[in-house]
Formats: sequence, C-alpha cells, structure tokens
Amino acid sequence: MHPAVIANIIAALTVSLMVVYSAYYGLQIYRHWNIESGSELQLTLERRTYLVSTLLSYTFGLQLISLFLYVFTADTLYPLFVGAMCAAGALSVNAFGYPTLILKVGNFLLAGLWLVLNHADNQAYDYPLIKKKYLLLAVIAPFIVAETIVELAYFLKLDANVITSCCGALFSSERVEGLGSEIAALPALPTLWAFYISIAAALLSGIYFYLRGKGGYVYSALAVVAFFVSIVAIISCISLYIYELPTHHCPFCIIMQEYNYIGYLLYVLLFGAVVAGGGIAVLIPFRRIESLRTAIPALLQKLTLTSIVFYAVFASIVTYRIAISNLIL
Repeated sequence: MHPAVIANIIAALTVSLMVVYSAYYGLQIYRHWNIESGSELQLTLERRTYLVSTLLSYTFGLQLISLFLYVFTADTLYPLFVGAMCAAGALSVNAFGYPTLILKVGNFLLAGLWLVLNHADNQAYDYPLIKKKYLLLAVIAPFIVAETIVELAYFLKLDANVITSCCGALFSSERVEGLGSEIAALPALPTLWAFYISIAAALLSGIYFYLRGKGGYVYSALAVVAFFVSIVAIISCISLYIYELPTHHCPFCIIMQEYNYIGYLLYVLLFGAVVAGGGIAVLIPFRRIESLRTAIPALLQKLTLTSIVFYAVFASIVTYRIAISNLIL
C-alpha cells in the first residue's frame, strides 16, 4: 500500500490498457487506411486516428515518466529491506526488479521514437506515415504488456523478510559476478577516455549534419553509441568522482539527496539525447515524401540541435564534477 507503488501500478495498468486499445484500432487503420477513398469506413478511420493519436501522445508521455518514477520508487523502498542501501538493493529483492528496469529502458526508447514519428506524421495533410507508426505501435505493444506483467510481479512479490544485496556487492570491481560487476571492473581511465571520444565524435558529427544536412545516419549511430558508452562510464568511472570513493560504482546512489539528485539530471539528459538522436535515423527515409518536404528537414534540425545540446550539457556536468572532485585516479 505504499503510495509510490500504487502510483507505479496505476501508471503501468493505464499505459498497458491504452496501448492495447490503440494497437487494436491501429491494426484496423493499418489494414484499411486509404486517404484517397471517400467511403464511410475511411471517414470512420480518420476520426478514430485523431482519438488514438491523442491517447497515445499522453500514454507514451506517461511511459517516459514511468521509468524515472520506477527508479524513484525503488529508491524510497530500500530502507524496508535488510542489506539494501539504495535502489540497487531494492531492485534485487526478487527476480523481477531488474528485468522490469530493462524493459522500461527499452520501452522508453521505443515510445520516444514513436512520438517523434507521430509528430512528423501530424505535420502533413495526408498523414503519409500513418501505416508506419501503427506498425511500430504493433511492435511496441507486446513489450509494454510484458513490462506491466513483470512490474506487477515485482511489486506483488516484494518480501520485507528477504535479505538483499547492497550496491557495493552488485557493482563490485573485485568480484566479477554479473554484468554490473564486469562493467565496474573495467579500467577507469581508459573508460573515461572512451567516454570523451564517443561524446566528441557524436558532437562533431551532429554539428556537421546540422550545418550541412549530410551524415544523418552516422550521427544517429554515434548518438546511440555515446549513450551506451556513457552508461558504462557512469558505472566504471564517472560515479567514482561523484562519490569521491575509488570503490563505489553504483549508478543509483547518484540520484540520492546527498548527491543533490544529480543522477536524475544526468539520466534525463542522456535519455533525451539518444531519443532525439535515434529519431533522426527514423525520419531520414521520409524526407522525399512530397507533403513532408518542408516539415522533415526542420524537424531533423530540431532533433539534432536537441541531441547535441543534451550531450554537451551532460558532458559539461560530468567534466565539472570530475574537476571539483577530491578523488584522483
């Protein structure tokens, strides 16, 4: 009956219900849509697509927020479990905590890309991307439902009598057991160099695409690479400078009050940057559609600028924290 748990469950059920409902009608639109037809069915589908698109805009917006709500909830629950010292321990109470997190991260990216595609489609009078976006919705829907099922299993199977692991054990560089420990065991300075190289490559590529309109796929790929390298770097080395401890690699403690909630800011910037960067690759194939010839280039520039700014601010904050840190590796 924890308020945050109830909020998560309501959000998960709402998103799942709305996505399944929208996917059902989305498949009808995908199968029968014909903008050139004046039939009663087409008119019904046109009215319905307004409703479905509006529902999904709010639903996927809630899906984006739910990732951070889930992590926040895990961070508020950890005092209830023996051995837990942050969200990392709360998520390891049972076998469903981390799978839920992984699904939420994946669905965050998919939902963000769908919103980008939907926004582009709404810029044209003839909705040329309508079948593409509802086909993508059909792909997303099973993952949303799977996330809801796993998340419900996580919350319903929470047991306060379970002794869980702390983040020091889950992200230990001394005992390489599990992905978290393997990442923590990576050499800090080479990983930090890899981080700055990936960010620099992404920024330079993004600036080139923004100014010249060429190399969009390259920037999109580099933006995705920079995202994963940054996640690895947070665990391997960036967190060390924030905690000022050479052995503390937890990616969750940085969202806590004693570190001024800096983790939330870093993750928002990082996820925003990769969604905007990935959205570029999604939209480029549709630049030649007549009704989108003006809208797509303008939207690509906005996405590129957003991604560049987010990555630049992210790297600046990381650099500042390293510069003021008392830790010297």
